[in-house]
Amino acid sequence: MSKSFGSFHALNDVSFKIEKGEFFSLLGPSGCGKTTLLRIIAGFEYPDSGTVFFDSQEIIALTADKRPSNTVFQNYALFPHLSVYENVAFPLRLKKVGRQELDRRVLEYLHLVQLDGHINKKPNQLSGGQRQRVAIARALIDEPSILLLDEPLSALDAKLRSNLLVELDTLHDKIGITFIYVTHDQSEALSVSDRIAVMNQGKVLQVGSPFEIYESPATEFVASFIGETNLFDARVVQCEPYPVEEGKDEEYMVNLDIPELGKEIKVTDYERTQIGQRVSFTVRPEKIRITLEEPVTRKSNINIFSGVVEEPIYSGFQSKFYVRLDSGVLLKVFKQHTNYLDDGPEISWKDRVYVSWSANDGYIVEDIAQ
Repeated sequence: MSKSFGSFHALNDVSFKIEKGEFFSLLGPSGCGKTTLLRIIAGFEYPDSGTVFFDSQEIIALTADKRPSNTVFQNYALFPHLSVYENVAFPLRLKKVGRQELDRRVLEYLHLVQLDGHINKKPNQLSGGQRQRVAIARALIDEPSILLLDEPLSALDAKLRSNLLVELDTLHDKIGITFIYVTHDQSEALSVSDRIAVMNQGKVLQVGSPFEIYESPATEFVASFIGETNLFDARVVQCEPYPVEEGKDEEYMVNLDIPELGKEIKVTDYERTQIGQRVSFTVRPEKIRITLEEPVTRKSNINIFSGVVEEPIYSGFQSKFYVRLDSGVLLKVFKQHTNYLDDGPEISWKDRVYVSWSANDGYIVEDIAQ
């Protein structure tokens, strides 16, 4: 599927399949095409090429009101002059549902979104989170096959957004329909999604589970956009089979030359790379160990570097360190505080430290075109 607005290419040959009942997220920065894609699925926009199928039925010719989907918008889109009850009842009144059935279903869905005690209030008497719950109940009451959510929590404060996200995930588990959720917030997508499509510049770069997206990013952009990471250009100098348990996928021990680090490092990989091949290498900050003493190990697959703490940032549950390695490169390291700290973090500004990680904890992200 492709879509342009004048000279701007909003979507460029996008194609993927969403399973029935999934909580599926479209994740990417502003302007990447995720909202345009959602509007095409909803029927508010039409693609220049390509089509949309619901349950193997092509629905691209159907108008929005004829499609088995409803949309929850960022700005709630509630009727300000109607009560909570009447806002939720509105889709059923359009269908001329009988009074008794209408009342039963409205009360059922208001209970589902925990608004039983607010049925007679107007939208301006509700908090932002409550208004969004009204919008979700209204979108669900005529029982669509798919619920489309266009950054529904972005207007809320951080704590309320976090709480409502948990409620939304619980709601999905209860009703079991397909949710397609648009967000630019990586933590939101990682915490609730069954699968995620990461988008940038109108393209889908990777589709996978939160675990796959985070641990095995397909591109440099995915690696850097999802969470924080350390990313380097590298060249393969050695690639040898690595012994694994019977029945597991074959692995290779790869030696990479990374000029920024000043020496070779080791990383395990599932694909045989070629000597001289240029690749991208990433290691997440939480995979790196930081110590005041040089690690003592007999293992040959541990990468060890030394440097000086340039910036320590204490965040309660963890400390983030920016370490200037002897080669001059700045490395991000996260240290979890799993035990009570009597005298504060043991590592501080200007301390000389050692950073280390296993070959299993790094990842070769992608080939770089020669």
